[in-house]
Amino acid sequence: VTTLTKAPESAAGRATPARRRRRLDHVPYLLLLPCALVIGVLLLWPLGQVVVMSLYDLDSVRQVRGEREWPWAGLGNYAEILGDPFFRTVLRNTVLFAAANVVLTMILGTLVGLLLNRLGRRMATFVGSCVMLAWATPALTGAIVWKWIFDDTSGLVTWFFNALPDGLSEALFGRANWTGYGWFNDPLLFFAILTLVVVWHSFPFIAVSVLAGLKSVPSELHEAARVDGAGPWKVFWSITFPLLRPVFGILVVLSTIWDFKVFTQQYALAGGTQDRSTYMLSIYSYATAFSPPPKYGLGSAVAVILTLILLVVTGFYIRALLKQEEL
Repeated sequence: VTTLTKAPESAAGRATPARRRRRLDHVPYLLLLPCALVIGVLLLWPLGQVVVMSLYDLDSVRQVRGEREWPWAGLGNYAEILGDPFFRTVLRNTVLFAAANVVLTMILGTLVGLLLNRLGRRMATFVGSCVMLAWATPALTGAIVWKWIFDDTSGLVTWFFNALPDGLSEALFGRANWTGYGWFNDPLLFFAILTLVVVWHSFPFIAVSVLAGLKSVPSELHEAARVDGAGPWKVFWSITFPLLRPVFGILVVLSTIWDFKVFTQQYALAGGTQDRSTYMLSIYSYATAFSPPPKYGLGSAVAVILTLILLVVTGFYIRALLKQEEL
């Protein structure tokens, strides 16, 4: 009798771990819930509000506050934006600027990451700390510093060109006195300076990420390649790059998103939204929404278009990554 009565309890005891595992299956979702709520409140809710505002004709703060009626515009704001020739100019500026910055940031960041991987421990720590200062500097602070460097009267660049011999400066650049020269007035020169500022601020993240990836590559592979007579360039393209392809893919997507959304540096260097020839999508959305007369609906439509472009870029990367995993 004792054996018969204890048998079911023993069976139940053997099933307890499985039931416990089933009860713990929902724990990861509960742990992710606070983060999901924060993302929903801080990101998804404002994004939903922008999408809703893009469907209405809003031209006053009182409408945004809900004190006046919202006239329905439907897709009219999108039709007006997409039909505007200036929007195509802004889109071209954004795409070209983002492409140039992504390429330059990836090249410089990769080279610095490779350099840090080759240096000794102390020197790598020193160089890495110096590099990270650029990334740790707030975007607005860095833009103000670079704007002072290119100041037309007391800037470092102006001083350097004035220090050149007059004959050499005249032969190379067609002028000897650089005081008062507007470095930010020419659109091409402005984009060149803006590219310099953005790359300077962005490449440390790429360098540190590449360095972290290089630490995971077995050193035996590099040593075997060198024994076979492969040079640094061959080692990188045959061993390092294929192994770090997922890392480079993520970095390219992140850089594309960041460079498409550049706003702070451009606003600080341009001193506002007066120069329409240097507009990109982020500042175009801001200027459309807040410059008098305000057009919050149109500005929201530009912001939604920018978000859709970034989602398409991210979608292409995820699709390529899934195909690579299947292969």
